[in-house]
Amino acid sequence: MDHKRAIRGVIAVTALFFVALAIWVTFLAPHAPEGTLPYEIAILVFGYGFLLGLALLWAQRASRADRKLYKHGYEGWATITSVRTIPDPDAAGERAELELKLTVPGSESYAGKLVRTMNRHERTVLVVGATVPIRVDPHNRDHIMLCP
Repeated sequence: MDHKRAIRGVIAVTALFFVALAIWVTFLAPHAPEGTLPYEIAILVFGYGFLLGLALLWAQRASRADRKLYKHGYEGWATITSVRTIPDPDAAGERAELELKLTVPGSESYAGKLVRTMNRHERTVLVVGATVPIRVDPHNRDHIMLCP
């Protein structure tokens, strides 16, 4: 998950909620029928939670460049030749530099590097000697992504 996008989404939804709350308190609540206050508050809270969930789903979505590469990139595979851990105090997981031998059908194999944050599952899968599917940018062979 992109944490910066998640924080921006939470801030935007919270700001929108406070605007909606101010409008409700100022204009709608004084004219509401008697006995409907709990339902109106429940609707506001439900709306906030719903929009917050949508914002977090949006934050989890891949970037536009990654979606474009996944759709239009050349398929290939990579063999991991080395994995080196990089100390990074800001990362959510373990950051690693992977040295790869990249193979794209129709061209010669070449070497490349990929730096990524790996979670616990990826550390067991992305080991030296493993072969993983990749996508390669047709216009820039150095722009690659590992495919799930």
